Order: sequence, then C-alpha cells, then structure tokens
Amino acid sequence: MRSDWATLPETVTARIAERVGGAFDVVPAPSGDHAEIASTVTGPDGKVFVKAASARLSFQSLRYELAATKAIGWYPPAVLWHFECDGWLVVGTEHLDGPHPDLSPGSPDLDLLAVTLKELQETPAPGEPWFTPEARLGFAHPAMNGRMLVHSDLNPANLIVTTRGLRIVDWAWATRAASWVELALLVQWLIGSGHTPEQAEEWLARFPAWAATDREALDVFASKNASKWSVKSRQSTEEWVHDLGVWTGEWAAHRRNRR
Repeated sequence: MRSDWATLPETVTARIAERVGGAFDVVPAPSGDHAEIASTVTGPDGKVFVKAASARLSFQSLRYELAATKAIGWYPPAVLWHFECDGWLVVGTEHLDGPHPDLSPGSPDLDLLAVTLKELQETPAPGEPWFTPEARLGFAHPAMNGRMLVHSDLNPANLIVTTRGLRIVDWAWATRAASWVELALLVQWLIGSGHTPEQAEEWLARFPAWAATDREALDVFASKNASKWSVKSRQSTEEWVHDLGVWTGEWAAHRRNRR
C-alpha cells in the first residue's frame, strides 16, 4: 500500500535532498503499490524516480527490482543511487518520459515489444534470490521452473515508448522461471488490448520458447491463472482485478475448447 511522503523519516528525506541537489518537489506515481513510496522527484539537478520501502514484502520486492535493474542493462531505468537508512531502502532511478504502448492488433508498438521480448527471453537470472514461479503466481507446474529472468508483469502501464525503443519499469516481481512464463503472462494483456485469445497465441508463436512449450503446460497455466483471478475478482471491487478475471477466463476457455 502506498504511503505519504510524510511517513519518511527526516534522515531519509535529507539524504534524498543531497542526491537531487537540494530542495525538491514530489509527484506521486498514479498507479502501482509494490513500494510504499513511488514518486517523481524534481530537484535542482533534474528529475529522478524514487522508490522507498520499509515493510518486509515491499523491501524484498525493491531489492529484487534493484538487482534486476542492475543485471539487465538498457531496458529498465538506470539506477542512479540507492541507500538504506532508518529501516528504509531507497532507490533513485532514471526518470523515463514517454507514452505507454498501444498493444492492439496491427499496432506498430507490437514490433517494439517483439524486439524487447526477444532479448529478455535470452537473459538468465543472475545469482540473486528471486521469486519462484509458485511464490510469484500462487500456482505451479514443473515446466514453469527455469533459469531465465522474467519480469512477470508486462502490462502496458509498465512499458514506456521512448525515442530509442521500448523501456520496462517496475521490476518488483522479477522471477527466475522458464522463459515461456513471460509470454503466457502476456496473453491476458494482449486480450485486454483487443486481441482474441487465438490472435494472442498467433502473435506469441514467433518466439521459440512459446513454440517449444508443451501444450499441456499451457493448458494448466491458463486454467490455474484464470481460477486465481476468478477468485480475486469475487473478493475485490477493483476494476482492473475484474478485467483480469475476464481476460484470463477467455484464454482458459479458448484452451479448453481447443482440446
């Protein structure tokens, strides 16, 4: 859950001020809740995106995000500085400007996504502790295990179109898994952007990891993911939760009908 900047100790805000050149303005991020603090900070030295966490899970997630951002290189925002102070982990990264991509059928932004995914599919998780597929998603299948670094939340809000290509933010759920898991999690967002389940699978068929994945593993993944979001949607009033319940349900129904 997000917190107000007033919850940060003065020792923490003073160290942030040192790193941005003095007094600063804060604009909270409009979405997301993995870190208690996530804001654009503008100081004399320019804009920085700042995340801060103190609770156990958010602290752990921010550590994963920090490690992933260092490991991958260009696609995540660059880490400018980070520190721990009075129980808080604080990370300042490059501030990325640009629109979110249009992932609807026929959009040229899909080509940008394909280029990005091709490289990520070949990126192993470095020697850090990461989420396992079961810890991240709440369900398991032996085929989901692997050694690749999976972002696991490539919804359009976490993708930014820049003049140099597509960038990816919010690596809080970075997971060590088989590379096809990233693609399977993308199905729901493609459906939410206007693809039919069949169109989404046809688009993903260009990736070797998708083509090589056992059909039974995809069936199980689609079914268990849909069941999870169906339960969540009955327990929540959030629109995005209900949307995921619908989109994952459409894919699971498609897989069942094909059988």
